[in-house]
Amino acid sequence: MASIQRRENGSWRARYRDEAGKEHARHFPRKTDAQRWLDEVTASVVTGTYVDPKAGRITFEAYYKDWVKRQVVERSTASGTDLAVRSVPFLTVPIRNVRPSHVESWVKTMTKTLAATTIRTRFNSVRPIFRAAVRDRVVPVDPTEGIKLPRTRRAQAAMTIPTPAQVGKILAVSEPHMAALFALCAFAGLRLGEAAGVQFDDIDFLGRTLSIERQVQRKTGRRTEVEVRDPKYGSERVVTLPDDLVTMLSLHVERFGTRPAGWVFIGAADGPPHQNTVGWYWRKACDAAGIPGFRLHDLRHFYASGLIAAGCDVVTVQRALGHAKASTTLDTYSHLWPDAEDRTRTAAAGLMTAATADSEALADSVRTQEPRNTV
Repeated sequence: MASIQRRENGSWRARYRDEAGKEHARHFPRKTDAQRWLDEVTASVVTGTYVDPKAGRITFEAYYKDWVKRQVVERSTASGTDLAVRSVPFLTVPIRNVRPSHVESWVKTMTKTLAATTIRTRFNSVRPIFRAAVRDRVVPVDPTEGIKLPRTRRAQAAMTIPTPAQVGKILAVSEPHMAALFALCAFAGLRLGEAAGVQFDDIDFLGRTLSIERQVQRKTGRRTEVEVRDPKYGSERVVTLPDDLVTMLSLHVERFGTRPAGWVFIGAADGPPHQNTVGWYWRKACDAAGIPGFRLHDLRHFYASGLIAAGCDVVTVQRALGHAKASTTLDTYSHLWPDAEDRTRTAAAGLMTAATADSEALADSVRTQEPRNTV
């Protein structure tokens, strides 16, 4: 219900009731202005974009704190979102006043210190908050819509994959108590946190498999401490181990033993190693091998590339790596799979090999064949 009434001072009072029956009113010097405002409100109600004018007064920070309580997310995801939110310059701005220009300025500022992939991750952490505000009818539109982000490098350009010889050289000069952990990353495709979290009972030495049941990450707010978490969503899996890796793990346990909790790799206080410690030993090994510049995560790419080169399909690689979706595997490694031209070339080579198997007999036949008369 809406109406316009003239007041004693000559101004015009426009009012309406929202879906909850709450009355809203504004005063205008001209009736046409009052009517225009009511028309805009009516149109927003009809199109489903109506928002309570008072709802958007809440700051972005306050809305986020209320929103995050309702979310069902992994702890690591929640920590990443909190980090992204703390980086925005419009934290204390009423959420209805946040404009695309605010978001653009935030993105621009991040380009000075952060990589394009990190900027995209932070942006994608903040965007769901505005989308929720639109659904809650706190704001009429999402100010992150249409924001241009810095380009990320193509997967084939950004990915560095060591050769088998380089991996072997790094493992040969690694500290003895770290070599088996690096080998798990290279020959089983484990993430650093998954490898650090391996316990003795996870390894089936006879079945030659490893169960991924946990990961070790930095403790939130404590840079030098670790906490044990569930694996990333979709990453719980059983990994098939090659015989030599099983032997390497058994020798590692025989030499270094395990602690009461069963950790195969030991850090401070008989717990699992901190990723900073693992990273330090990895860089030390790379320097000793004379091939610095590789990341430990590149061993996971090395493993994936080996599976693909061996002819494994997308689903097989997805399950081995613990990706939640096959699309993630394709987005990361599609450039490593043979394309149509590669398959055509291989097929043609096979045909030619089969057709010319008895090449000497074919050559003799050609040489002894009587020449034909041509006109």
